[in-house]
Amino acid sequence: MASDSQTPSEYVNHHLQHLNNVGTSQSQLFDISIINLDTMFWSLACGIFVIIILRIAAVRATSGVPGRFQAFIEMLVELVEDQSKSIVHGDRSFVAPLALTVFLWVFMMNALDLLPVELPHYIFMILGLSDIIHYHRIVPTADLNGTMGLALGVFILMMYYSVKVKGLIGFFRELLFAPFGSHPSLWLFNLGLNVIEFVAKTFSIGMRLFGNMYAGELIFVLIALLGGSATILGFFGHVVAGTIWAIFHILIITLQAFIFMMLTLVYIGQAHDSH
Repeated sequence: MASDSQTPSEYVNHHLQHLNNVGTSQSQLFDISIINLDTMFWSLACGIFVIIILRIAAVRATSGVPGRFQAFIEMLVELVEDQSKSIVHGDRSFVAPLALTVFLWVFMMNALDLLPVELPHYIFMILGLSDIIHYHRIVPTADLNGTMGLALGVFILMMYYSVKVKGLIGFFRELLFAPFGSHPSLWLFNLGLNVIEFVAKTFSIGMRLFGNMYAGELIFVLIALLGGSATILGFFGHVVAGTIWAIFHILIITLQAFIFMMLTLVYIGQAHDSH
């Protein structure tokens, strides 16, 4: 937990450090030499929670008049199915459930940003773990390692469906022949452009989610600084600004989850199409 003697910059830096496998503070945004344990834990926890929710919905589903919970899940399923039907031209037996899972998973990870900034540290203090866990960030999607892991999963699906739909030979033919033509002198340019396109898609989907969630998390930390002010105006500003930003942030976390789902569908849909 942050010390009361910390300066504002030290307070912000403290809350932007990860609990990682080497037990030291890491300032890098993206470092494959370490594992951010907090990102891994909360990603898995949110994923398991989504699976449990969908499992409960499937078990409790009835053919009669649906309850509120079933109606809400059915609305989400219909929304995702309509989007996948308009984007993916082919077998959607896996793609549509994947899109629903991705949307709910990313939404749950984003929603952790609505928890009070100091809540995890107070819990660790109550449990007597504050001497062990000095750093902790609860939002997996505010970690570039986490969002790029999701983006890598989308990249693997793009490659899988490109080969599955077009065949291995057809996929390599497309890499060499599209978009400029099949003349041998154009093969290198076609290949280079296609490689750049795949890389750009992967980085854009991961960086977009990370940038928005990292900015949101940083604003919550800055607002939390007002709460440490000894003045009534500072405390009032903390409550008002925190409430307004939290309400607005509900829209942001939902929108970012929807955008990530849509980009996943678009990229997989493009893998189904031939140039």
